[in-house]
Amino acid sequence: MTTDAPTAAELADALPGRWTLRATNFPMWLKAENQDPVFEYELLSSDPLRLRDTVHYRDAGKDAARTINGTDRARGDGFVWRGRGLLGLLSSRWAVTGIDGDILALRFERSALTPAGVDLLVREGVEIAELRREVAADLDKLGILIEEFASLSWLDHIPA
Repeated sequence: MTTDAPTAAELADALPGRWTLRATNFPMWLKAENQDPVFEYELLSSDPLRLRDTVHYRDAGKDAARTINGTDRARGDGFVWRGRGLLGLLSSRWAVTGIDGDILALRFERSALTPAGVDLLVREGVEIAELRREVAADLDKLGILIEEFASLSWLDHIPA
């Protein structure tokens, strides 16, 4: 891997906003009932780096909108996520492995309740026609291993 992880300042600048999930190997997003996830990051503090983390998705089985709320604190070369509300006892570790314009690559460590995984997100409102080809051409910049790329499921629709 030749890329360096983004700095805290780069993350504070790049992460805030809404991002749509476009490829993943994370089991939660591969279930038919969990559809159209959108990740939203809000900067709470730049030093130390802290973010409000909200994930919106549709539960197709119940035809309902769902939300996962948490807070991310920079720790080492990644973040520690802590749930809010009923999820307050849960935590996990994740990192931004690379940013390429409007493409964001995330890697999640295995936690007590979830396996490790990789997500590729695109800034909401941006359409990249050949996303798979663009990502494949620059795996190093996004910090994605070839094995991880091969394991991704591509979500070819855009959330409503």
